Order: sequence, then structure tokens, then C-alpha cells
Amino acid sequence: MPLNLADGVSIAETDDGAVLLDERSGRYWRLNGSGARVLQGLLAGRGAREAAVEAAAGARVAPEQAEQDAAALLAKLRTAGLVTP
Repeated sequence: MPLNLADGVSIAETDDGAVLLDERSGRYWRLNGSGARVLQGLLAGRGAREAAVEAAAGARVAPEQAEQDAAALLAKLRTAGLVTP
């Protein structure tokens, strides 16, 4: 099931990651480079594991740790209402 940004949520790339703006609440959410790459992968239809492995490519992070980090990010984005399945 593809992941989408929730209505009223926009994303802007920055030099070191991305920023999500929830226009409904006026809150900003900052993602570091890895988090931004994971989110872009999820929005492109990749699964959490695939998005995590791609985001961690070239980094000194074990694939298992990258997958756990991506799952935690996805859970936070869902809890905040920033993404929808």
C-alpha cells in the first residue's frame, strides 16, 4: 500500500534533509538527510526495509539498524498524522 503525505502537509528539501509543514497546525517537522531519504523512498512506493537500506547506502549503519530506524520514523510520522496509507 503506497504511503502519501496527509492533506495539508507539504515537504521541502533543505541542504541537510527536509522539512515537513503541517498547515493544519502550523507545525514544522525537520528530518535529517537519512530521514528525508527514507520518507522519499516510502512516498515513492518502496517498503520500509527497501527505503531504509537505500537511505543507509554508503553509511556505516547495519541494514537491521537502518530498518529499525525507518520503522520508528514511520511510526512517528503516522502518530503525528503527517502521512496516510
